[in-house]
Amino acid sequence: MTRRAPLSGIRVLDLSRVLAGPWCTQNLADLGADVIKVERPKLGDDTRAWGPPYLKDENGEDTTEAAYYLSTNRNKRSIEIDLASPEGIKLVKELAKHCDILVENFKVGGLKQYGLDYESMKDEFPTLIYCSITGFGQTGPYAERPGYDFMIQGMGGLMSITGERDDLPGGGPQKAGVAVTDIITGMYASVAILAAIQERNHSGLGQHLDIALLDCHISMLANQNLNFMTSGQAPKRAGNAHQNVVPYQVFKTSDGFMIVAVGNDSQFRSYCTALGIPEYGTDPKYATNRARILNRSELIPSLEKIIATGERDAWIAKLEAVGVPCGPIQTIDQVFAHPQVIARDIWKNIPHPTGGTAPTTASPMHFSATPIQYKRSAPMLGEHTDEILKEILGKS
Repeated sequence: MTRRAPLSGIRVLDLSRVLAGPWCTQNLADLGADVIKVERPKLGDDTRAWGPPYLKDENGEDTTEAAYYLSTNRNKRSIEIDLASPEGIKLVKELAKHCDILVENFKVGGLKQYGLDYESMKDEFPTLIYCSITGFGQTGPYAERPGYDFMIQGMGGLMSITGERDDLPGGGPQKAGVAVTDIITGMYASVAILAAIQERNHSGLGQHLDIALLDCHISMLANQNLNFMTSGQAPKRAGNAHQNVVPYQVFKTSDGFMIVAVGNDSQFRSYCTALGIPEYGTDPKYATNRARILNRSELIPSLEKIIATGERDAWIAKLEAVGVPCGPIQTIDQVFAHPQVIARDIWKNIPHPTGGTAPTTASPMHFSATPIQYKRSAPMLGEHTDEILKEILGKS
């Protein structure tokens, strides 16, 4: 029996752009949903212009397709619609009749002028699952303000716990190296949509999903939130060290850097034996994680001094042999050359209309019976306009 993709038969009207919304809808597209990406005529999604780098054509020349845009729009179809025109608004509503989900990331109230906000559409489309992604949500004093990943990383607390300690060289707030707030918001939105689909199977009704960057970002802080909520003390930057586990950080070797992630006291004893200091593993000052946290300032310099005398790969081999979690710090080119990454087939290539292929990072979702299919690279602007209008709306 041939089984269909998990979201086969589900259609998504995607009015989002940049990252959080498109990341959500790319997940849905990977799972088999038909995602129709609505874009502004001639300009399209903002990220189409966020380059270089750009995709190369079959002759090795730059196309107009920015790598940023390619990273978050595969498996979708693109249609150009002018929302500023009555005809464009009518087309969106016509398409909405044939869709299960609508995803948008306009500012709060931004679609009301077009009659495309949830309140304007809910009665006409009672089964539609309408997902709004905004900076601060639909309620509260900041609701109407725009929100961007970088500012939310600062406002939401992540930058207060990311970066080297203030009293050390290079100390100070630091953002993450990728737009983690947008990504996690896209993931939460995906989960919420899947839950709403399941609920609709019971009730037969759609609903409004209010997903905010700030909310998702704060939720993502996980144990750091609880460190504050249980102690009353706001966590501070600790560089590459862990707030709650010791030793769990970066160590400098004679030829590079490595990570050691000692998760329990048994691993710590194995770690000490491998370093040639087995007595540390039973010393009351270090034998338990609680003791190691209290005596961190004494313990870590001793460990750093020992690790600095050996080569990175030699240490990794030695620690792996005794079951201590550890690993190298790799550049992204080294990541894709790693045998585990190659074995997991994480680099994919998809045929592209400009000629040749477009690379994409494989979805981390693996299904035994209905694997993710990479049918389409990120679409060209308006690539499927005629196709969608004919197929779904029956227009000439």
